[in-house]
Amino acid sequence: MRNWNFLNYPFHQYPNYHESDLGVHYRSQNTSFKIWAPTALEVIVRIFQNGVDDNLLKTIQLTKSNSGCWEGQIQGNWKDHFYTIQVRDAQGWLNQVPDIGAKAVGLNGNRGMIIDLDETNPEDWDKDHGPTIKSPTDCILYETHVRDFSIHPDSGINQKGKFLAFTEEETVSPLGVKTGIDHLSELGITHLHLLPVADFHTVDEDSTDPLQYNWGYDPQNFNVPEGWYSTNPYDGKIRIREFKELVKKLHKKGIGVILDVVYNHTGLIFNSVFNQTAPGYYYRQREDGTFSDASGCGTEFATERHMVRKYIIESVKYWATEYHIDGFRFDLMGIIDNETMNQISDELLQINPNMILYGEGWTSGSSPYPKNERAVKENAFKLKNIAVFCDDIRDGLKGHWGAHDSQGFISGRTMGEEQLKFGIVGAIHHPQIVYHFVESSPNAWAKSPTQCVNFVSCHDNYTLFDKLRISCPNATEHEYIKMTKLALAIILTSQGIPFLHSGVEFLRSKAINNNSYQSPDWINWIDWNRKKQYYEVFEYCRKLIAFRKKHPSLRFSTAEEIQQNLKFMDPYIPGVIAYKLNRGNTNDSFKRLIFI
Repeated sequence: MRNWNFLNYPFHQYPNYHESDLGVHYRSQNTSFKIWAPTALEVIVRIFQNGVDDNLLKTIQLTKSNSGCWEGQIQGNWKDHFYTIQVRDAQGWLNQVPDIGAKAVGLNGNRGMIIDLDETNPEDWDKDHGPTIKSPTDCILYETHVRDFSIHPDSGINQKGKFLAFTEEETVSPLGVKTGIDHLSELGITHLHLLPVADFHTVDEDSTDPLQYNWGYDPQNFNVPEGWYSTNPYDGKIRIREFKELVKKLHKKGIGVILDVVYNHTGLIFNSVFNQTAPGYYYRQREDGTFSDASGCGTEFATERHMVRKYIIESVKYWATEYHIDGFRFDLMGIIDNETMNQISDELLQINPNMILYGEGWTSGSSPYPKNERAVKENAFKLKNIAVFCDDIRDGLKGHWGAHDSQGFISGRTMGEEQLKFGIVGAIHHPQIVYHFVESSPNAWAKSPTQCVNFVSCHDNYTLFDKLRISCPNATEHEYIKMTKLALAIILTSQGIPFLHSGVEFLRSKAINNNSYQSPDWINWIDWNRKKQYYEVFEYCRKLIAFRKKHPSLRFSTAEEIQQNLKFMDPYIPGVIAYKLNRGNTNDSFKRLIFI
């Protein structure tokens, strides 16, 4: 029985490797393997004909080299074959898995695949690029799940639930409204935020069980697209090409692609690829040697350790370069240390100066790593070009996320105006805000509005419509519509970066399900018939987006511009927020806007 307690393990003494050649590298004449496994006594690579059957073709013994690495080569052309890595340490043999940096895998991610990545590129891939932005505040983010977006029977889309759904144009619902990618263009968003698309553990990629579902926050192989969203999960090249087709089509429409990434834990714990290579090293431990759990999922990554930081940085750079990704949203970013996040920012902005970076400035549990050194909301001022979700404006608008009957500004609550004003100015310091009345943030935490992502709903918890139905059970449908419009108006006219949950523009419902991460399709799907039913809300949202794009004064990029040009109006009236917005030094067509 393997001991998974790491009390007194000298992880800080493990050798660090500084080069960028780890992993599996295909060439027509040979394929090389280089694995960092500092505690290994033996490392074996097995080559298979395919990704599922008992069809072993060859076994290779790797040789120990420098800095904890093991390496070797197999001669000949082994393209499109599959492999596993297996490590033996002082406690015995670990499981067969792909290497931690695998770029292609077979069914359910159990074996790596040797491929020529150039063969996965769509036509003219070298000419593909995302949108150019002047400031992150010019962006309008729209969050969706790959399967939710197209799986509804009335989506009008052929490749339902797949990456390729995003490549289909001129799709309409039976009621005649635009769906799919044409809906995104019609709405006017600038960036599509995709819930995790990296290979995750829970679902069987080959199953057609309609009850099988997951959001994807249980990562398995971090550098590979999820096979559940491909037309053929057996062939590792197909999921890669189809995801690139998704990116290319969105870019052609002028829409950037943002990935939701989960560099804070793994779906598997003891059986993760990381624990099969260097047991315990990639995760933080409590004082008693057990895995700490700030993620609420059983583990948390030890991002401050050299090889963990190196892995994360190289992973995001790989997605940015190989897949032309335009931004990243970091799940539970409050687990990741500040230095790692700042190095990520430095590296990615060198690759693409239009990169958008943001994350959740909190955790789901306590961490042994010092809070002042992690990327929590209070430390946003220590982060470089990285934004944080503003839960202040979220809870101020609709009520606290965790209290079903809690109401907010849009549902009639008064005396909470300061919290809303805090979000309106983009979480910066503003002389007219009384901070001890801001319940969730007694101090400004953003250096500039470019660090503030304003939202009222997302995939987590109830949709906005469902939250309003719970907290205001006696309201009429007309009143729910008015509340939704008010929320959209505030989000899309506030300083900072606006973020929309897919379907909020037509009152999306999840049947009042608070945590639908593994609920079936009929709970999670986007019902495109609601777009016709609530078309007035869609049109209102579309026009608000166009209005925001037209007026640069709604998109100031510095705290000074907001402090000088946004003035709240006196006297204070409970339930009313009024302010004047001057155009500042922008080329805006108006002299002054007044919001009440």
